[in-house]
Amino acid sequence: MNDQSYEDAYRRWRTSLTTLLAEPSLLARWQERRYRFAHRVGALLTQENGDGPATAGPVLYGVFASGAGLCYVGQTQAGERRLRDLPVGESHHLANTVPPELWERVVVIRWPLLLSEAPEDEQSVAAEIGLGVCGLALEHALQVRTAPPLNSRRRTAGDWQPRDLARSRSRGAVHSQSMPGLNRLVLEVWETLSEMAGPEHSAVVDTGTGRVVFPSALHEPSA
Repeated sequence: MNDQSYEDAYRRWRTSLTTLLAEPSLLARWQERRYRFAHRVGALLTQENGDGPATAGPVLYGVFASGAGLCYVGQTQAGERRLRDLPVGESHHLANTVPPELWERVVVIRWPLLLSEAPEDEQSVAAEIGLGVCGLALEHALQVRTAPPLNSRRRTAGDWQPRDLARSRSRGAVHSQSMPGLNRLVLEVWETLSEMAGPEHSAVVDTGTGRVVFPSALHEPSA
């Protein structure tokens, strides 16, 4: 897309929103529609689904957008809260930049379930540093491997600057190198879920160790 096409698309976006927010009643309708969609996505990410348990505790997650592909990789120690709020945007910046209506899929990994398959020395490392730091370490390794664009820059005063994730000295970065086996197990689950086709009559697939939600399947068909 050249610069002029980009600017034209941006103007069309502003024009569409101006139409949708043209009066107070339309603004209320817009607010209700957006929250209804975000709430449905959050429920699919966290609630029980068939044989799949509710999402709770430590998880890794990634958001893919239609067209752009993988946008963001994160981790949380409270999946039941963070994933519910993620599409709403009240406790996370992502939905403010990439609206959930444009999310193609969200991948969630319950990584503590993989600990028993990791080498014994790595299980000892995880027990020593705790689930919090372990989650940061796995998040860092996955970010370095996948290079999501929204993790690869940081905000400055009115601008964005690149982040060299591979040279980070954060707690996660420091400990990620001590768990290559667990990193590999996470990556295998990640690749399976990120390439999984969406089911025909559902917007979610749960494999036990992970879950994929397809917000793109929730859109109402055009009349």
